[in-house]
Amino acid sequence: MSDEMNKELEANTAAEEPAQTMEDFAAELEASYATMNRRQIEIVEDESGVSEKWAHFAQMLEDKTVIKIKISDAVKGGVVTYVDEVRAFIPASQISTEYVEKLEDWQGKYLEVVVITADLEKKRLVLSGREVEKEKKEAEKQARLAEFKAGDVVEGTVDSIKPYGAFVKLAEGIDGLVHISQISTQRIKHPSAVLTEGQTVKVKILSVADGKLSLSMKALAEQQAETEAHATFDYKETAQVSTGLGDLLKGLKL
Repeated sequence: MSDEMNKELEANTAAEEPAQTMEDFAAELEASYATMNRRQIEIVEDESGVSEKWAHFAQMLEDKTVIKIKISDAVKGGVVTYVDEVRAFIPASQISTEYVEKLEDWQGKYLEVVVITADLEKKRLVLSGREVEKEKKEAEKQARLAEFKAGDVVEGTVDSIKPYGAFVKLAEGIDGLVHISQISTQRIKHPSAVLTEGQTVKVKILSVADGKLSLSMKALAEQQAETEAHATFDYKETAQVSTGLGDLLKGLKL
């Protein structure tokens, strides 16, 4: 092939293949830079112990570890605190089991919390005081519940009345059900025929199972009726019985 033909072929090839510019490599460069930035961030985080901190938060989440924190500030939708120098958020609904009206009132207060979200990638650490409070209240309830045994006779207050019976409050957080069949020795159509809310009543505990108390007023009424039916009376002899003639005529007036 002659030199002229070679030059003509190279010219045609160059014309068919457009020249490459930096725009052609923009996407690749951007992806490359992003990867490099991520690696640099990871290296810095590893060197500063950030990854180790978040691993610890993840372990706290799994173990339900309770920690005490101080609320530093109130923000929209909740409050902010810091755990091991990492910013953490407590949503308003997770501060307490009670309704929180003013978030500002919680600033500077100490609170026992557990981790409910630990997301290293999003740097999102979320805490809850409500969960800790719920656990404490449940433990206290179980301790009070253990004081009540089947067969005990206790006094309580009618808390609410339902078509199927009445709930009687025996202690703070402890109530039991008096089924409609256990309210009276007589058949009644509705518990309100005998009971009113706020009324003080004596009940007998029939059973304690799965944290629920089954109560009876009827059992006490039957027990009282049985006691009265078998009550014994002491008789004292006030006169002497005699068959003598003198004794018979002693009180006779002629």
